[in-house]
Amino acid sequence: MAAPGSHTRRRAWPLLFLAVLMFHSLAIYLFTRGFLLTRTELDVHSHRDDRIGISPGCSSWPPPAVDRLVIVVLDALRFDFVAPSTFFQERQPWMDKLQVLQRLAADEKTSARIFKALADPPTTSLQRLKALTTGGLPTFIDVGNSFGAPAIVEDNIMHQFAKNGKRVVMMGDDTWIQLYPEHFNKSYPYPSFNVKDLDTVDNGVIEHLLPSLHKNDWDVLIAHFLGVDHAGHIFGVDSTPMIQKLEQYNRILEDVIDTLKSLSTSGGPHENTLLLVMGDHGQTLNGDHGGGTAEEVETSLFAWSPKTPPNAVLSVLGKNLCNADLHGKEVCVSTMQQLDFAVTIAALLGIPFPFGSIGRVNPELYALSAGTWDNQQIGANDCTQQNDLEAWMRRYAEALCINCWQVKRYIDRYSATSVIGFRAEDLNHVADLYSKAQANWSSVLRSTCPVETSSQDELKECANKECTSSALRLQIDAYSDFLESFAKLARSAWTEFDLWLMGIGLSVMILSVSTQACMLVKLNIDQISEKERASSSFIPKNFFAFALVAIRAAMAEGRVANFLLATSCIASVWHSATKGKFIIEVNILITINAPNFPEFVFLLLNIFIRFGIEFGMSKQISGSIISNDHPVSIICGLFGSSFCSDLMEIFPIISLTLVAYIILKCISYAISHRFLKYSVMSGSILSYIFIAIHWASESTLLSHTKATRETGISLAPRLVYTIGGLSLAISAFYRLFGSTDHLKMNERITSLSAVMLCSWSPTILILLGRQGPFVALICMTIAWCIIKLQQKNQRELKLDKGIHAADSVSVTQWSFLAVCLFYLTGHWCTFDGLRYGAAFIGFDHFHIIRQGLLLSIDTFGVSHILPVLSLPFIAICWYNSASKNSKVNDATVTRLIQVWGLFAPKYVFDAIGLLLTDLLVVLASIYYS
Repeated sequence: MAAPGSHTRRRAWPLLFLAVLMFHSLAIYLFTRGFLLTRTELDVHSHRDDRIGISPGCSSWPPPAVDRLVIVVLDALRFDFVAPSTFFQERQPWMDKLQVLQRLAADEKTSARIFKALADPPTTSLQRLKALTTGGLPTFIDVGNSFGAPAIVEDNIMHQFAKNGKRVVMMGDDTWIQLYPEHFNKSYPYPSFNVKDLDTVDNGVIEHLLPSLHKNDWDVLIAHFLGVDHAGHIFGVDSTPMIQKLEQYNRILEDVIDTLKSLSTSGGPHENTLLLVMGDHGQTLNGDHGGGTAEEVETSLFAWSPKTPPNAVLSVLGKNLCNADLHGKEVCVSTMQQLDFAVTIAALLGIPFPFGSIGRVNPELYALSAGTWDNQQIGANDCTQQNDLEAWMRRYAEALCINCWQVKRYIDRYSATSVIGFRAEDLNHVADLYSKAQANWSSVLRSTCPVETSSQDELKECANKECTSSALRLQIDAYSDFLESFAKLARSAWTEFDLWLMGIGLSVMILSVSTQACMLVKLNIDQISEKERASSSFIPKNFFAFALVAIRAAMAEGRVANFLLATSCIASVWHSATKGKFIIEVNILITINAPNFPEFVFLLLNIFIRFGIEFGMSKQISGSIISNDHPVSIICGLFGSSFCSDLMEIFPIISLTLVAYIILKCISYAISHRFLKYSVMSGSILSYIFIAIHWASESTLLSHTKATRETGISLAPRLVYTIGGLSLAISAFYRLFGSTDHLKMNERITSLSAVMLCSWSPTILILLGRQGPFVALICMTIAWCIIKLQQKNQRELKLDKGIHAADSVSVTQWSFLAVCLFYLTGHWCTFDGLRYGAAFIGFDHFHIIRQGLLLSIDTFGVSHILPVLSLPFIAICWYNSASKNSKVNDATVTRLIQVWGLFAPKYVFDAIGLLLTDLLVVLASIYYS
């Protein structure tokens, strides 16, 4: 029986790990508070009766220029989906699919235009919709009056639509209903979170879109398609489903445009309608979004008016970026900020601008509406002898005048109420710009429209100097300078970090990690055997391990971890060579002696992992579509696409069978308790059978009835999750109430860890998709290599089964492998790197807890859950023979503590991963002790 002191030490370790978790949590909280950007939301709204009162030409909100507005949102619409391929260096398969938009832009230059729309990150759909409708800048943390309500509290164009009698109908993405639950006269929402579903939302929009265009019960129609976004998430941009979706959208848009044209005759319901086809953000070639790369922030907006403006509109639109399309016709593209969308729409519809909007009425989008060129809307006291361009410029200048007044009003209110305001010198600068712009407005009105009492000399002088257009241009430039300056100020102010909080958080983190390192060093020193002390390699090996962890902490990227993993293995080979134990005999065949075989297997698998990370295995192997740059495409080219398709269907099942065989052998060897062994073994067998059934149901090689297919796709994964949950419950019950005193420490930890791994692994495998078994085989093989290298090191030092320190290099290799597997399975440390499709394996409908749990297991399964829970195998691999020495039993737990202590710090700069690792270490230390 172990000494009482050893039990006390064992009970102390979970408390120490809990303290580490608390310190890490505090440090991350403080750092996050300073790092994540904040902006105060103002629950203040503009009103129709707001008295602007700047001057006679800028005293009320702009008059409406369009009667009806059709907004078609194509989620994740890349710019190169819309612009002709001639605008890019190389034509890609997904380009030139929206031919109807390119044709209109080429044939109807005065009424149709393609815009490159630039979004502000983060480029997640919800935050982009919020920014589009409020006219503000998104941040990661918006401090508002109501934290629990998903609905937007800031003023927005949807609120202004409702308050000013504009009837709105919405169809498509149900995110609109979450943001604006009471703003639609009619709505046809469809669930948007199931990224595996490419058609439900789109089919719902198609069902209601064309019939609604024939009705007169709306003023604003919003149709939000999701197929392109979901196709990107699952298959990537260069895929057949993506191209099929774009071709489908082209047909839909042709029908929409034909319908609007047929109903746009004089007196028709769409005589003065404006069509906008737009994206909320772009997407990378992998189909992801959320960050700030050019592919993610560059989307497109297409505007078309059935009512053609005068030719003078070309003077406003300009020809900055023009090129010939595939048919030789000239197509011009403009650029606009999505920040300008809300205020431009408000100006076109004649409603008050959202209170918090800081965008500028975009001149080109404003000019495309024929209503902004209607001189009949100018009052009797206004100038009546201006040409079309001058009259439009005056109307636009008036809109900018009100635009600037609104932004200045917001600046004053925000500065007075926000905890985090703007610097005084910045406020003085923009206030000076505003004052100068407004001071000239009255003189501009006199110069552009002299009163009837003006002398003929004044009129002649004005005409000679061409003061009409030049004065308006100068005034428009002055207003634009003010608006652009404040937008730049807002972007900089809302992207500044609280350096004090970040510094305090970082200091606490350094302190906690230093304390943890001291604990680990002390524990290693206490456990060093005499032979290890005499070994010249002990100190260099530990220094080498800590150096690798430090490099990994500073460079949290998959290829870096892969490089460090290979470096550690090469160092082991070099160490063997310098010790004279590296033997390679060259004859007719090259024979590698057994002691060095693990190093070569390790290196070969590491090379494969490197290529797997580079090509992004998950998105391409888990689906049925393989991109041209994927290594598997080489096999497809050699043996044909049918062979490749069959291989992708059969190989996962073969790999799964091999994984199941290995795991069952481990169960039979590791678990000694009969009931526990057979319950876990039967659960594992059933789980792997259900996984095979699930993949077979998705296979195109077999014919299925509808009921069989639905059972395999939906029921089988749920049974896997259920069996995993029951296994965890049995494990916990066995740990709490089972008698394990008769087992040696090694046997007890081996049994418990085997049960835990068998409970988690089927769920993680099915969530990873068909790549799962192959990744599991890689993980098992490298684990075998690491253990063999440990045992080899033990033999070289001629260590006995006594107490000695953990092999820090082996634990570091295991941690690097966990990082590599994270990237190998298609994950990234960004929001757009989440594999949303995994959350819906077995389910069609979204539930935040259920799908959140599955997404978390998929994200952290191979990088945190399995590596941490499998560490006991590394900790006890030297103690695999029976021993009656109580010191050995105590050393086993001590060694386990050392391993976890080495493992956790590698996630210092991965906040969520770090906290999850700490929590798992706390729970595991309680579970295994």
